[in-house]
Amino acid sequence: MNGILLVGCGKMGGALLAGWLQRGVAASDVVVVEPTPVAGLPAGVRQVADAAAVPKDFAPALILLAVKPQMMDAVAPAYVGYAKTGACFLSVAAGKTIATLNGLLGGAAAVVRSIPNTPAAVGEGITIACASPSVTAEQRAFCESLLVAVGEVGWVDDESLIDAVTAVSGSGPAYVFLLTECMAAAGAAAGLPDDLAARLARATVIGSGALMKQSSESPAQLRKNVTSPNGTTQAALDVLMAVDGVGPLMQRAIAAATKRSRELAG
Repeated sequence: MNGILLVGCGKMGGALLAGWLQRGVAASDVVVVEPTPVAGLPAGVRQVADAAAVPKDFAPALILLAVKPQMMDAVAPAYVGYAKTGACFLSVAAGKTIATLNGLLGGAAAVVRSIPNTPAAVGEGITIACASPSVTAEQRAFCESLLVAVGEVGWVDDESLIDAVTAVSGSGPAYVFLLTECMAAAGAAAGLPDDLAARLARATVIGSGALMKQSSESPAQLRKNVTSPNGTTQAALDVLMAVDGVGPLMQRAIAAATKRSRELAG
């Protein structure tokens, strides 16, 4: 078995598929399950409408569950037969625990739960994964080889940490986008034309991210590098780093997202 069954080819499933093919996975080794035609499906990748239509001679080593969390309970049980053949199941659905997925798959499946984030769409994501005890070292390595196609990969042994991971990196892109919005709005309030303020904010966030990626220095040190004593940056940071500033606010935001992740999983 070396095939991949991709159940769901939306934004995340599509990003993963594109990454696999770019890294050398043969198109003939992938079957996509989607009820409606997938626009722009790469040549050689087969598509079927549902589990019953998967070719009988296709024996996947891995089934990637990339459907929306609210659809998982209805979709996953159709693939229980693959659990009996020893295939590994890799989920990218938020809020679905390993125990929940295992239950949907008959109770004896090898399950890897993962939390990617939306920068995966441009190959700059980060995914954290957690494996059930029945996942072999070979299956774990295979999952990592597929996830790394869209960015960095890390693992946790304690599944309860997935809630905090969801809060930091899963939801995190929205925080960065909000920061960009706020910077642009503040620039406009300071007198800049709206389009220039938006351009400055967007380019600054993009450039700072690129610098952070390429630098060996910590974010704290990079911040200090920009900050001259008693200068303009220091004046702004005195506000942002106040006792009621960004730090405590972000802690409350992450705590709220972590709590909500636990509620959804429960």
